[in-house]
Amino acid sequence: MFDYRPPADLLAGRTILVTGAGSGIGRACTLSLLAHGANVVMLSRSRSKLENLYDEAERSWPGRSFIQPIDLSRAGTDDYAAIAASVERQFPALDGLVHNAAVLGPRSPIEFYPEKQWREAMQVNVNAAFLLTQCLLPSLAKSADARILFTASSVGREGRAWWGAYAVSKFAVEGIMQTLAAEVGTTTSIRVNSLNPGGTRTAMRAAAYPGENPDTLPTPESLMPVYLYLLGPDGRDLHGQALDVRDFDPRP
Repeated sequence: MFDYRPPADLLAGRTILVTGAGSGIGRACTLSLLAHGANVVMLSRSRSKLENLYDEAERSWPGRSFIQPIDLSRAGTDDYAAIAASVERQFPALDGLVHNAAVLGPRSPIEFYPEKQWREAMQVNVNAAFLLTQCLLPSLAKSADARILFTASSVGREGRAWWGAYAVSKFAVEGIMQTLAAEVGTTTSIRVNSLNPGGTRTAMRAAAYPGENPDTLPTPESLMPVYLYLLGPDGRDLHGQALDVRDFDPRP
């Protein structure tokens, strides 16, 4: 695993928005960002998880966490515009956007894949990422050193049987990342990458592999050095890349 030991003030003065912040990698990312000085806007479908996380954050880093409950499977343009307006009112710029929220959907052959779950996966994993990014780009463009980080998957880089909508949606996420990176790379300070966390001890992983021993997997917290590197000043030279946590090494 990447050995990176950043200072506690690595992200001081930065504001970063994290989707899927209520649990798993999103929760670990939120707490790690706060611990390294950032203001964090936390998005999640579960209000109770967000409120619990907020209470925990306030005990250690008062005044630097902000919650926004939102159901990405139902949200529309107006909902994302409201989030963007709230960010613009509270902060001079947005310095980071972490697209972590996703739904797994059923593990099923394409031939029998249920349409309702297919549409939901595309809505949460692809459309929500597109719409939220689109609304937040003006705030990100105001930052002197902004980041957008899309969460990838190995099944979104090489197709695998029975992964259905989840795999297809992750292929689409890679396409959004590459297209956006090409568009903003020379006109703004925004740096855009995708990051595949690999098998991690989360509820989604347990649902995908119910027979797997979770103790054999790394915790979300153990991945955070890579996230901190990419979202902090040291990651400014990485752009338009499809990265993997397991073999991450920014050295030439």
